Order: sequence, then C-alpha cells, then structure tokens
Amino acid sequence: MIPVDDLVDTILAYNPRSDVALIREAYAFGKAAHEGQFRHSGEPYFSHPIEVALILASQALDDSTIVTALLHDTIEDTGASYAEVEARFGRQVAELVDGVTKLTNLQLSSTETKQAENFRKLFIAMSRDMRVILVKLADRLHNMRTIKAMRPEKQGQKARETMDIYAPLAGRMGMQWMREELEDLAFKVLNPEGRASIMRRFITLQKETGDVIQQITSDMKYELKQAGLSARVLGRAKKPYSIWRKMQEKELSFSRLSDIYGFRVLTESEEDCYAALGVIHRRWRAVPGRFKDYISQPKSNGYRSIHTTVSGRNGRRVEVQIRTYQMHEVAEAGVAAHWSYRDGVRAENPFAVDPARWLASLSDQFTAEEDHEDFLEAVKLEMYSDQVFCFTPKGDVVKLPRGATPIDFAYAIHTRIGSACVGAKVDAMRVPLWTRLKNGQSVEIITAEGQTPQATWLDIATTGKARSAIRRALREVDRERYIKLGRELARAAFENVGKRASDKALETAARKLRLESRSELLAQLGSAELTTQEVVRALYPDLAADDSHEISAERAVIGLSNDQSPNRAPCCQPLPGERIVGITYRGEGVVIHAIDCDNLQLYEDQPTRWLDLYWQPGKHAPEYNVTLEVTIGNDAGVLGRICTLIGEQKANISDMQFIDRKPDFFKLHIDVDLSDAEHLHRVVAVLEAESDVAEVSRYRDPARLGR
Repeated sequence: MIPVDDLVDTILAYNPRSDVALIREAYAFGKAAHEGQFRHSGEPYFSHPIEVALILASQALDDSTIVTALLHDTIEDTGASYAEVEARFGRQVAELVDGVTKLTNLQLSSTETKQAENFRKLFIAMSRDMRVILVKLADRLHNMRTIKAMRPEKQGQKARETMDIYAPLAGRMGMQWMREELEDLAFKVLNPEGRASIMRRFITLQKETGDVIQQITSDMKYELKQAGLSARVLGRAKKPYSIWRKMQEKELSFSRLSDIYGFRVLTESEEDCYAALGVIHRRWRAVPGRFKDYISQPKSNGYRSIHTTVSGRNGRRVEVQIRTYQMHEVAEAGVAAHWSYRDGVRAENPFAVDPARWLASLSDQFTAEEDHEDFLEAVKLEMYSDQVFCFTPKGDVVKLPRGATPIDFAYAIHTRIGSACVGAKVDAMRVPLWTRLKNGQSVEIITAEGQTPQATWLDIATTGKARSAIRRALREVDRERYIKLGRELARAAFENVGKRASDKALETAARKLRLESRSELLAQLGSAELTTQEVVRALYPDLAADDSHEISAERAVIGLSNDQSPNRAPCCQPLPGERIVGITYRGEGVVIHAIDCDNLQLYEDQPTRWLDLYWQPGKHAPEYNVTLEVTIGNDAGVLGRICTLIGEQKANISDMQFIDRKPDFFKLHIDVDLSDAEHLHRVVAVLEAESDVAEVSRYRDPARLGR
C-alpha cells in the first residue's frame, strides 16, 4: 500500500501550498474506516482509494478532489456517516463524497429503461459539481486496471458498462487519454483475441519497417527547425481499440489501414501552429478531406487543435495534430484543467472552459423528455458525436454532431423552425432533408405555416434535441387521433345503455375517474388505457353492471368464450367483412388472423389451437389500422393529392414511411385507419384510378407475427 508521504510528495510537486495536514487526516481516516476490508485481489481495500487519489493528483487537481478520492467509499462501505465526514472535512468534501456514493449506487448496468433513468440522474448530479464525475472516472479507471481479480461475468459487465458509458463520457469531457485507456482495458476483456491480433500485427510491422515513429519524428523536427520554428514533436502508435474500431467502420484489414500512427506538434503561439501546418504540407502531401481546424472552431469542451493527415515515409499515412502548449494542456486534461494547480495557485488557462456548461445544457435539454429510452439514446448520441460547424444565412455558427441533417440544423436554431421545416438549401442549392451536412456549409431552412413534424423525420434526425421534439409532436398528433376514436367509442357505449355522451357527462366521468379533463378521458379511451365499461360504470353503475351493454373488442367477434381476449394479428391486419380464424395462446389470449394469412401455416400441425371466428355486424370498433404499399411518381404535389384522396374517403392517415426513393418513383407504406373491408376497397380503388400512382396494394409482413 502506498504510504501517505508518497502521495503528499506528488501533490506538493504541483501545489506547494497544499493543505498537507488535511490530506494526512483524510488518509488516516480512510485507512481506519476500511480497516479489515480487502479487495478481490487480497490487497487491503484502502489501497484502492489511494490509487484513485494518485490518478487525480497526476492531473494536478485541488485538495478537495484528492480528499474526496481518499474518502469516496467511506459513506458507502464503512460505518462513517455524512455528518461525520462533514464535521471533520467540511461541507464541500462531504457533498462530493455523497455525490460519488450516489453515482456508485445508480447501478448503470441494469435494464435499459432503468439505465436511462439513472443516466438522467447521473447528468443532473454531475451538473452540480463536475468533480464528482472526475473522482468516479478515476475510480473506474483503477477498477479496470485491476479487473482480472473479479469473476469473469463481473468483468464482462463492468467492461461493457465502461465501453458504453464511462469511456465516451471521459472523451466528451476532453480527457482523451483516459477515454483511450478505458476503451483499451474494456476491449481487453470483451475481445481479448481481437486485441491480441492487433498487438501481434504491430510487432510484425515494426520488424518490417523499423521504428517508424522515431523516423518521422526526426523528419518533422528537422523541417520545423529549418523553418525557424521552435516546436516539440511527439509521436505514438494508436491504441489497439482505436485501430480495431477503424478496421470495423471502414471494413479494412490491418494491412490496408494506413493512419495507425499519430503525431503532435506543440508550439509557443497560435501563429506558429499555422506556420507549422504550412511546413508540414510543403514537405508531405496532404490527404484530401482529412483537414480540421479546431482552433478557429473549438469543440464545446474547449478542445483546440489543427488536424491534418499526410502521406509520410513510403506513402504511409500519418495523422498530425498541431496546437500550442496551453491548448495541449486542455486537450490532455479536458475539463479537469479547470481545477488544476500550478505552483500552489489555480492554473490560468485561457482555453479551459466552464466544466459544467456542457452537462448543464444537456440536462436542461432532456429534463422534459418523458421517454427514458429516448433520453438514453439522445445522451449517447451527444457523447459519441464528433462535430461539424455550419452557418446560418446571417453567418452565425451552429455546432452539430457529425452526420447531422438540415432537420437537426433547423431544430438547433429553434423548435418552432424545426417543426415548420418543409425544405432546405445548402450553399444556395435545394437539397433533400436527409442530406448529411459538412463542415463550413451555409444552410437555409425553408418553413411553411401549417407544417407539422413527420414520422419519417425520426429516420433523418440524429441529434437528441431534434428527435425529442419530433417525438413530442407525434405524440400530440396521436393524442388527437385517440381523442377522436375515444369520442366514437364513448358515443356508441352510451347509446347502447340509452344515454347520451354529452360533454358534461364526460367531464363528470373524468372527475370520478380522477382524470384531468374530458380530453384526457377520451384519449385514454381511444388508446385502450381505459375501457368503455369503466366510463359507463363511473356514471351509471347499475347499467354498466350488465356485461351485455359493454361495447368492447370481445363483442366485435363471435366465437370467443367470456374469458378469452382477442388481438388483431399485425402480420395480416384483418378487417371486419373478411373471413377470420383465431389462434389460441396460453393465458387465454387469442390472435385473430385473416383466413389467407401466410403465417397460419405455422400452426397447421396444431389444430387444437384453431378457433372458427366471425365478425359481429355493427359491433366492431369504428377504426382499424391497415398498411398500404403505394408506389407514386416523384413529381411535385403527388403525395399531397394521394393524402387528399385518402381523406376524401373518410380514412385517417396515422403514419407514413418511405421505403425506397428513386429519381422517378417513391415507394412508401401508408398506415390508414379503416372501418371494414369495404372501406379498404374504396380507398384502394380511388388510388388505383390516380394517374401518378403506379401500384397500390395491401402490405402484409409475415415477420410481424402477433401474440
């Protein structure tokens, strides 16, 4: 176990004004609290907090962070309390230790939905004091360095959690060195054979080519010196996981992968950065499309550097990063640079950013998001994304993740602009909304009154903000449809007991059912969260007690017993007026198929599960969803006419998805709410009569096997 004097000496090297007495007291307190506890490796448990403190000391962090590292497991794993830590070390340290404890208890590797909720809490907690996550990241780094002592299944769980959450989070915070080490340690657990193969190929390559890094470093130093530039050149081979990921993304073998070496040129001033770039491009040929200037357009975490790729010795590509020493400090430490000390005082670095800015904005952005899975997806998109910088027509810069589209650009400006978007111009040229934006492009969003977000936009948008806004808007559209359906169901149910579903009656029923409003009652009724029997019973308990008055899905089908509940098969989407059969499942559930459904052959050898069913005339629901596959000409106004024709047949379009886009034709799936088979035939007939419709058919998907 590392003695306290070694830790103190490390801290004093960068912070001579450190409160040594406080560090020693925390060391003694933590050691006593963990006395008798041991790690899986058999080492005293307190060796872990000391290693975490040393990792943070290597980043030149403040005393409060170091003390928190020494105490970070005391409240969770020992008899120490928050009050005791606060009394001895102050409120700030106590709150930091408590914050780390809460993050540890989040259990981020649980089920997806719970993981998303925990992720939300994690970001909100971190936005209060980023040092909490710095300690947690250092804690995870040391645990990954010593992961071999854990059980194999535990190793896999921790490695996946590290790869999915902690490594990208460290990278997004600018701590690239930590991200690379975390990824490589997780990679070693998750794919040891893949990592070993990369290492073997590296060794072979070095034998064949010699020390390429030393050769290219010497060449660069010579060229820069000849140009009169004072610069330091650092070279390294990329980490195994970084190479593996690039091989997977580009589908290349190791022998065809070129830029596996990276070099950094550190200069005194920003002017020297651009001068060094000129020297390197004059000496070596630049690779087109591989230039990024993060000095003129810094990343949100403060990262600044010029990136270029050139063809070095023997035509081998090498990546070069050029930045000043101060920029390099932020590039290495990331947001931790905000708390770093030099010679006993807080280091002043003009490029260090407010560490809570990104997390606070992200927390604000998704606090209102209702769907936990949406939140998790959005956060991961934010964390994994690189950035592109585009311009508004007025010249304002909009930062977006790589792969963003005009839809993302529109929502980045304002939600109202995104929702009203009907088109976009990129560099004054009209482009489809699914176009991927590139650095430096000027984007103009075209809007129109009455436009609303389309379901197909979810396949186009990449940013969490855009996808969240689109989903919210689509939920509102669904809500209107459910209210409309709920009104029809309520009307039929009340008429069946000789009553009228007036607004006053529905408002009274809503109050009795403890719902906010009449609209909420109708929406729940239309979405099947509430049954008509429950609504009628709320006002007329005597009438509703007789099941014969209930208008429900069971009454729509003849041939079911009272305890059997039917569900329409999504594969064939049967409609009233069509021959149907039922397939029974355990638990008394019955799936209704059309008689010509291809999936029925799956049950040919199970005749006991078949039920002969019939639609009961006049008793079925007012609307059933059916998918149509339509091929239309790619001309202006065609899609609008198609929608109008469907609407004229009193059919509601609930969703639309483009399946194939060609220069002359579009193929799309249209989900339509229909009353029965005759209604379907009328809709198909009017579409077939339209000259711009090449083909229309009922879409059936055998893969959507219902249960």
